[in-house]
Amino acid sequence: MTTPLVQPMAVVAGACRAPWGAAADGLPGAAPVELPNVPGFVTSRFSPLVAAAVDACLGGPQDDSGPVAGRGERTAIVLATACGDITTTDTATRRMVAGQVHSPLLFFQSVTTSVLGHVSKRYGITGPVSCVSDGGELAPRALELAGIMLEDDWLDQVLLIGVDIAAAERVGWVRDHLDGAYPLGPLPRGDAVVALLLRRGPDTDGPSPAPPPAAPPPAEYGWLAPLVALCPATGPRPTV
Repeated sequence: MTTPLVQPMAVVAGACRAPWGAAADGLPGAAPVELPNVPGFVTSRFSPLVAAAVDACLGGPQDDSGPVAGRGERTAIVLATACGDITTTDTATRRMVAGQVHSPLLFFQSVTTSVLGHVSKRYGITGPVSCVSDGGELAPRALELAGIMLEDDWLDQVLLIGVDIAAAERVGWVRDHLDGAYPLGPLPRGDAVVALLLRRGPDTDGPSPAPPPAAPPPAEYGWLAPLVALCPATGPRPTV
């Protein structure tokens, strides 16, 4: 099912990544397993996933004609995730239980939005940052939050990022014990991320809303599938 854009919103650019190697063949965003490292982040693939998708969506910070150039202070970021950086959380917890010395890097990374500081610095984004999580219908909630943020006239656009990494043992425990009271929606088959740059729309001089996908969203992306369906098929669209 296609997730409708809440107020009208135009998808200016988008990118998705399923870095599963051969296991992702035929899927949108299929990518090699290896991801570029993010300076200052360790152990987990959560932050590298976000950074890779943002670079693919925005074209890199060196692009002076990119969709964020000159709009940094009028750009907001919304991060949506069902489980957060479970690798960092679980690693830090195991170290604590084992009586090991706490890692400052893991403490820093345990804040789900920490990677957004890296993204904001690279692209000069100084607008508001929000994070949202929802056990069930997370994609519509994330789009709704982006639409609410665009109600502020001083914002031009919202960078919406949806991300989750492969479910760990703790996620299975949560499903077994709490799913009845707090349903957890479908998770991606592995590490997965989507980045969408959204503006008010439709605009007569700018991009049109993304058309409905020709095929059903790929179920392998789990709750991210409706956002994957909104990714432009041919890369970044013209800026407004």
